[in-house]
Amino acid sequence: MKYDVVVIGGGIVGLATAYQLLKKKPQLKLILVEKEKQLCRHQTGNNSGVIHSGLYYKPGSLKAKNCINGYQMLLDFCNEEGVPYELCGKVVVATDEFQKPLLENLYKRGLENGLHEISKLSLEQLKEIEPHVNGIAAIKVPYTGIIDYTAVAEKYAEKIRQWGGTIVLGEKVTAIREKASSTWVETPAQALETALVINCGGLYSDKLARKTSDEVDLKIIPFRGEYFKLKPEKEYLVKHLIYPVPDPNFPFLGVHFTRMINGGIEAGPNAVLAFRREGYKKSQIHLGELMESLFWPGFQKVAWKYWKTGMGEMYRSFSKAAFTKALQKLIPEIEENDLVDGGAGVRAQACDRTGGLLDDFAIYEAKNAINVCNAPSPAATSSLSIGDTVSNLAIQRF
Repeated sequence: MKYDVVVIGGGIVGLATAYQLLKKKPQLKLILVEKEKQLCRHQTGNNSGVIHSGLYYKPGSLKAKNCINGYQMLLDFCNEEGVPYELCGKVVVATDEFQKPLLENLYKRGLENGLHEISKLSLEQLKEIEPHVNGIAAIKVPYTGIIDYTAVAEKYAEKIRQWGGTIVLGEKVTAIREKASSTWVETPAQALETALVINCGGLYSDKLARKTSDEVDLKIIPFRGEYFKLKPEKEYLVKHLIYPVPDPNFPFLGVHFTRMINGGIEAGPNAVLAFRREGYKKSQIHLGELMESLFWPGFQKVAWKYWKTGMGEMYRSFSKAAFTKALQKLIPEIEENDLVDGGAGVRAQACDRTGGLLDDFAIYEAKNAINVCNAPSPAATSSLSIGDTVSNLAIQRF
């Protein structure tokens, strides 16, 4: 079968890209291929459902631009399509003196990114809106919200089908080959001839990218984020989303409290190396994938640089008491028996050969392919903007 475009990956970024392409050029013959039997089985379906404001990201970076643009595009889409969300706001809280200048830097970054409604909170103001939170300084970010990203992605899929696009589930891409003037995308069930491949393969995006180009020199390192949930009788402790000041020496946000759009409060996540790319439990191990991570020169440098923080994250993964202690920095009233097992997600974090965990979205173009190789958080918030960016690159090919 011949297509203009084959999109690989049925997560929110792949679906948003296909959606944006067909919105702009509905005459394109497009197919999206997903290896699972359902859409959004991985990062999209296992994230915390936060609508990010763009507070954390370096001004001018792809993350900052796409998050801020994507934020409004997402809200407009949800308003038009009737997808529920809530802009409940969040507070970022400093609990130690050394965090105060870091919080001030975060506040300034937010202003640089156009978030003019963020505000510093006095301790009295903090206690008024979050009476159970412990802190010595805080900022409020009213833009932040909560949503079900699977519901958003399924709405993208509905629009794709309405505009004549095809979505195929349960077919894993096994090869991408150049033949004459065309590219062939092969699954066990079929071979798809196409002019352009768009790789939105998430946890396997690097492997797919290397099928299209020899110049992609990075590795996806899977980091599992584990959550607990608060017992219903303790949900009164959390009014907004509550975040710590992020550790500048570690590329994750730290354990926090998240209200969920369908009810309940999540506490977490930590960030530990997963022993397989889709390793949602400690017991899920793929020796080959684990060795790929451990022997990647860039990861070895990351592990050496962050070993102390990493060991702390791993300890919290095995110790509910230690996890509780980390949460108590924000809400001292939390007790270990207030937490019940939640779930886990795996973040596809790209790592280059020299030891850098890529801090920005990464999109690589090849002869007949566009590879989205690093799209962790805030990719869900940014999905329509990322899709807009990638679709513009794609349209230039036609």
